Amino acid sequence: MTQGGNAPLASARVTVEVTAPKALDVSGLLLTEAGKVRSDDDFVFFNAPHGPGVTHRPASGSTPDAITVDTAALPAGIEKVVVTASLDDAGATFAGTEPTATIRNADTGEVLVTFTPPRLTRETALVVVEVYRRGGAWKVRAVGQGYANGLAGIATDFGVTVDDSPAPPPAPPQTAGFAAPAPPKPVTPPAVPASLTKVTLDKGRVSLTKGGSVSLEKNGKPFLSAVRMGLGWEPAGQGRSIDLDASCIAFDAKRNKVETAWFMKLSVFDGAIAHSGDSLTGEGAGDDESITVHLDGLPAEVCGLVFVVNSFSGQKFTDVKNAYCRLLDAGSGQELVRFDLTTSEASTGVVMCKLVRQYSGEWVMTAIGEYVDAKTARAMVKPAGAML
Repeated sequence: MTQGGNAPLASARVTVEVTAPKALDVSGLLLTEAGKVRSDDDFVFFNAPHGPGVTHRPASGSTPDAITVDTAALPAGIEKVVVTASLDDAGATFAGTEPTATIRNADTGEVLVTFTPPRLTRETALVVVEVYRRGGAWKVRAVGQGYANGLAGIATDFGVTVDDSPAPPPAPPQTAGFAAPAPPKPVTPPAVPASLTKVTLDKGRVSLTKGGSVSLEKNGKPFLSAVRMGLGWEPAGQGRSIDLDASCIAFDAKRNKVETAWFMKLSVFDGAIAHSGDSLTGEGAGDDESITVHLDGLPAEVCGLVFVVNSFSGQKFTDVKNAYCRLLDAGSGQELVRFDLTTSEASTGVVMCKLVRQYSGEWVMTAIGEYVDAKTARAMVKPAGAML
């Protein structure tokens, strides 16, 4: 496509991949007919990767950052999804490194259209393409609109207020004997807050909520070469034993399984991933099972690790309480990241979290907390791969 051109979408689910010679952060914004977001759930990016009908896929290995749009799952009031790209290096511009958008059928991987904007200069962020509704059908348009003030400039244009926005002015003071006149009611709803800052370990321990992510960086550099994932749970009542099994599934850039560390195979990749062994009850304090990962020892083909828990005996997660996963420094035992499951479902498996290797080599942990009907790690491979 050329700038300003459009094309019908041949698939209801499309993935927009954006590539450039420099590291990128790709985002998606769900917009109403007025061209604004409705709430913070409509801004999908590295710190909030899931929105209604839109998901963010972080880069890993040869797979670039991408936004997937399921047009059938978009809310009725959403008329457009814009896909943006901003440079990971705050001081860099797109001059001479114009990004390319590749729009694929999300189910088959077939390339539908591509777009590279005309030469850019001092832009640091870009609205690359938009997926929009027209006459009941969905189309894609090549936009290529640049911004010199980064992702914050784009977000502000579409109704998002970034964290460092100035506070609203104070209310006018009261005059003796008279009440100050009431300020006029705003015509439009207030913009929603959102954090555009990548979460790292700079400030210490991080607590994640479902869908949240944290980079295993500190002071701009990889923090650790060896981590331990601890997983724990308790019986929900009557002291009844619960036999759950924690596993780690390693994937390549195409989301194909490379290896699995579980109670039937405690060590893989010559010990780069090592399982602590099977717990049969879930009773007692501390982690019930743990998996140690030497990140530097993983083969280059491994781009993602997914940590799952299954009920081999068939008991449901409604029989479990206080399930959690936490990431620790394998050397000191210091807890770095924690994710507590706040809900349970009558299923036999749950995808707890994932670790994904970025283009830069950094690893990012994302809390998932999605339930699956599967009793073993083998049965978790397909759903886990789909969540990378």
